[in-house]
Order: sequence, then structure tokens, then C-alpha cells
Amino acid sequence: MTENQSQQKTWFITGCSTGFGREIAKKAISTGYNVVATARNPAQIEDLATEHQEHVLILQLDVTDKAQVRATVQMALEKFGTIDVLVNNAGIGYFSTVEESVEEEARRMFEINFWGLMAVTQEVLPHFRSQNSGHIINLSSVGGLAAFPSVGYYNATKFAVEGISESLAKEVAPLGIHVTLIEPGAFRTDWAGRSANRTKTEITAYMETVGPRINRPSGQEMGNPAKLAEAIMQVAELPNPPLRLLLGKDAYAVATAKFGDMLNDIENWKETTMGTDFEE
Repeated sequence: MTENQSQQKTWFITGCSTGFGREIAKKAISTGYNVVATARNPAQIEDLATEHQEHVLILQLDVTDKAQVRATVQMALEKFGTIDVLVNNAGIGYFSTVEESVEEEARRMFEINFWGLMAVTQEVLPHFRSQNSGHIINLSSVGGLAAFPSVGYYNATKFAVEGISESLAKEVAPLGIHVTLIEPGAFRTDWAGRSANRTKTEITAYMETVGPRINRPSGQEMGNPAKLAEAIMQVAELPNPPLRLLLGKDAYAVATAKFGDMLNDIENWKETTMGTDFEE
């Protein structure tokens, strides 16, 4: 791909201040795409445009603010005339037992991880439909396929993203629009650090299952965010991209174990399953 060819596409990326969003934005910029890089604090990402003023637009965006979502998408269209790839990356984590979780914290996470993602998606969809093309890339998690102790409500947000993305993919496929779920395992980002809140676990019965995960230090994960960005670039150029892309050896191991267990349960209980219909 030449630089002129890649510049014909515009990427709109949320949550670019750190982690995956920043790496994806850097890779898209270096590839030569037009890039709309957004963050709640745009001062944290102004450096992304330092050498690329003509094809990088830095904008403030809180995905939970629908008026700001609408204005930001409009500014992107005014600048570049099109959006071709939407990367819904903005998100936060939350560590707690399910029983001890604080509802306010869980609801805030849903507002960002799910409703914020959908607000941006719904704002961009009319444009994608008008041009009969577009690619929605939703940052999910292997935690959207398999659940873990200590992050139950986070798992719930990602399970929700998985479900609505799968439904959306079937609705928009005839319109020339693609949807891809990115499902990383543990990557060396700030997700478990500054980007995640914690509620102290005080019920001793949970210390064995939840305690070690809540207190696990971040920064030693095997996943390389730069390689994740490269993988997303590769998928975005495919004429028929996958609905789901697992990233990381741990993600592969977790997902295959989960679906193996599910298949075992399905087959072991097949007789009961098949016996609950009316007799013909």
C-alpha cells in the first residue's frame, strides 16, 4: 500500500491517551491514514499530530457525552470528508467481588464500556450506510468470552459488547459494513493500573478466589500493545475481516478451554435438551 492509497481512508479512534488506543493511533498515523485521535484530555495526545498536522485531527471526546460524540463525529467529517474505520477503544476496568461491588462504579463502567461505545457507533452508522462501506472495530476482551473472579461486572460489559456486535454484524453485512471484535488477553497497558478502580475485598470467604487477582501487579503482562496495533491494521485491510480476533497466547488458551467446556456440557446434556419439545 502506498501512502497516497492509505490516506484515502480515515480512522476514528476513541481513548487514545494510553494503551491500545495510543498504539493503534500511532500505527495508523505511521501507515499514512487520516486519523481522528480522541481522548477526554486532548493535551495528552497532542504529540501524535506533531509531524502529521495535515492528516491527524486531535479532538476531545468523552464517549458518555452524546452531544460531544455528535459534535466530534461532525468535526471529523468536516475535516476529512469521510470516516472509514471506527475503533471503539475507550474503556475502563473495575476489580471487586460481585457481592461487594459498588453499584455506582459498575454503572459508570457500563456507561463507558458499553453505552459510550454504542453512542459513537450509532453516530457513525448513518455515514457508513450512506457510503455503503465502513469497518467497526470494537475492543472487547477474552473476558467477553470467558469470565474471571474479581472482574464480574467488567466481564458483563464485555459480554454485552460481544452480543450487540454480533447482532450488528448480521444487520449491516448486506450494507457493505464490517464489524470485528478484538479480544485481547493480558497486555502490558495501564488497564489494570490507573484505568481500573478497585473495591476492597473484606469478606474472607472470597480471599482465595478474588484476593490474588485484585492484588496482582500490572506491567509484567506478555501481550505487546504495538503488535496488537499491527494486527488491527492487518485485519482492517481485509475484504472479508473476521468477526472475532483473539490476541495473545493466553487469550487463545482461555477461549479454547471455555468453548471446549461448553461443548462438553452441550453434548453431555443433549438428551435432556432434545427432550423438552412437544412430541410430533
